[in-house]
Amino acid sequence: MAFTLPQLGFDYNALEPQIDARTMEIHHTKHHNAYVTNLNKAIEGTALEGKTIEELMAGLDMGNMPVRNNGGGHYNHSLFWEILNPTNKGYLTGPLRTAIETSFGSKEQFEKDFAAAATTRFGSGWAWLCAHKGGKVEICSTPNQDNPLMPGTGCGGTPILGIDVWEHAYYLNYQNRRPDYIQAFMDLINWNVVEARYNAAI
Repeated sequence: MAFTLPQLGFDYNALEPQIDARTMEIHHTKHHNAYVTNLNKAIEGTALEGKTIEELMAGLDMGNMPVRNNGGGHYNHSLFWEILNPTNKGYLTGPLRTAIETSFGSKEQFEKDFAAAATTRFGSGWAWLCAHKGGKVEICSTPNQDNPLMPGTGCGGTPILGIDVWEHAYYLNYQNRRPDYIQAFMDLINWNVVEARYNAAI
């Protein structure tokens, strides 16, 4: 089965004013769609065809740049859309809150550390919150479309929260003000989804 572009659970304008409709439309229909198209081309007729996106990432030959870039782009963006929500943000509770407070001291300190990782990622890339077996959580960042499922790319574990800091994610509205975009993103996180991903990962 070929990979397909996932549908968003909201309209392109639903995240305004934090993320504008034009950025969302271009990001989803142009950038993410291109990753899906090119990933399907890269795996067609190979032993990789038929694997899940998670299997592709975890077993990746890091020298296979078409699958690395486009598979990473598809996995990363699929997670990104899933954890954004304009209305139902939930509240950080339960085991995930405990894990975050254990690792970072408080939710507020986690937000500062996560924002710092996203702000200081040079050039294009992502910042992640990852969950490890046993429950520990950790922040890391990766360049380009790499992610922590790929061999040797960072903190390992399973990504449960990720922010896209490629300029295409924010430039129309924020220009070079990446920290402002990061703060706006933090206001859109659906913690119910992040917590569900955490519980599945551990």
